[in-house]
Order: sequence, then structure tokens, then C-alpha cells
Amino acid sequence: MQKETIKVAIVSDVACPWCYIGKHRIEKAIKQWKGAPIEITWHPFQLDPTTPAEGLDRKTYLTNKFGNVDLTESLSRITEAGKAEGINFNFGDQWLAVNTLPLHQLLHVAGEEGFKDSLKERFFKAYFDENLHLNDVNVLTKIMAEYNWDAEKTKRILEDDTIAYAVKQEIGHYQQRGVSGVPFFIINDKYGISGAQPPEVFLEAFAQVAPIEVINNGDTCNPVTGTCS
Repeated sequence: MQKETIKVAIVSDVACPWCYIGKHRIEKAIKQWKGAPIEITWHPFQLDPTTPAEGLDRKTYLTNKFGNVDLTESLSRITEAGKAEGINFNFGDQWLAVNTLPLHQLLHVAGEEGFKDSLKERFFKAYFDENLHLNDVNVLTKIMAEYNWDAEKTKRILEDDTIAYAVKQEIGHYQQRGVSGVPFFIINDKYGISGAQPPEVFLEAFAQVAPIEVINNGDTCNPVTGTCS
């Protein structure tokens, strides 16, 4: 008997370390899940759409965002959580905060071509591990070449205002639905999970929404029609 698919929409931003961690945690949960098939779709969000095109270095970005607060403990917590999921966070001096709208434009088209999940992972690694400057067109064309895109195609998508508009509309849609922080997971378009929860939380949610699988059919009564067979 074919099982009904559980659909999970994940709203996230590349510039979000907990989104990276959350991706790995839900993937771990899916590997452990023995029930209905799970279908993941990725949706855009921008934590800071005001980030300038030239980007902001680590010190400037953190000072603008959090003031002169000591973030050593917070960054250490993220780093340790990442290690547990096989992620090597690198918040070194070369790290650059960028405006992620262009990245979402590339992801938008990658979704149409069927490799959005893979590209999402690649962007996370480039941003948080390799410290690549993802506002540099040359860097982006090299990454997209890994997916057999030529430089002209990548540049054309980055310059396409129609794609940028579509991304902004999708971001606005989820904001209107109440998503104010990411990662945010929407299961079967009905139930929401906020934050990079442990795999156990996702497994419990899957179990709650999973349809009952009928192993065998016997004599039953239908409360709607009143018939018994």
C-alpha cells in the first residue's frame, strides 16, 4: 500500500548558522524515520535585507547587529552544535556577511531544475566553512560551474529583476503567515516547528501527522453512510 507523503516546507536564509544546523538535524531525523515518505521544499527568507552589496566584515556586522556585546559564548555554542552535526563553522577574519537576495535568486532557479537542496548545502558550506565571499560574481560563477552552469547563465539570473521580485514575494508570503525567525519548518502546510530542533522533535512531529497505514482490511461500518460490510 502506498503511503501518503509528508510534506515539509523549510523557510531559511543562507546567512543563518542555525538554519545550517537545522538542515542537518532534520536530515538526520528523516534517515531515522520509518514511516511515510517525506518531501522537503526550501523557501527563502532574509534575516537582514539591508546588508549592502559590498558586504560587511565580521567585526562590523556583529557590532551593527548586537552592539559591543561579547559574543564569544554564543559563537562557541553555535560552533559546538555544528560539530555535532558534522559542520565546521569558521567565524574567522575572512568571513563576510552578504546580502543573500542574489543567492536566493540562484536557489530559485536551482529549484526549478531540481537541485535546490544540494545548492543550499553548498552555499552554507561556502559561507560558514570556506569563508568564500558570496557577493563576488566570480565566486558564484565558480560554484555554479559545479552544477554545469556557465558564467553567462549565472550572471543573467543574478541580474534578473523578475526572479528577484518572485523571491521577495515568496519571502513576504511567509512573513504574512507569521514566520519572523528562521529556520522554520511547516509540516503538511499546517503545523509549524520553530528553530533548529533536535531530530527527536521532528520524529515526533512526523508521527503525529503521519496517516494511519492500513495493513489489512476487514469488516467495517461506515458512520457516514451507515452501511456495514
